[in-house]
Amino acid sequence: MTDEQNTTDADEGFEWAVVEVFGHRRHAGRAREEERFGAKMLRIDIPTLVWPEDQPEAKEPTISGWVTHFYGGASIFSYTLTDEQTAMQINRPYRPASRYSLPAPDDPDDECPV
Repeated sequence: MTDEQNTTDADEGFEWAVVEVFGHRRHAGRAREEERFGAKMLRIDIPTLVWPEDQPEAKEPTISGWVTHFYGGASIFSYTLTDEQTAMQINRPYRPASRYSLPAPDDPDDECPV
């Protein structure tokens, strides 16, 4: 189950963690225990990170929102406490290195003697 969350959610009771569910899914974000549907569940908010378009030289992405997942206790395979920096690194979006490119050919008329 996922919900988009506002960044104005209270940080009360949250701790940064890496959670593996059934050993198949891995999430890094802020987590806490909540009661839902009459049962205790894990709530983990995963930050949605984006690179600022107006700053192409930016070294770090910014948080544009949160995606929330809820899991029952029996489905949790692993729960590891971490810090905010590590959680952000795990969720960091891929950014190709644009400075790398193939060199220009020496002579386009030169043919390979095969």
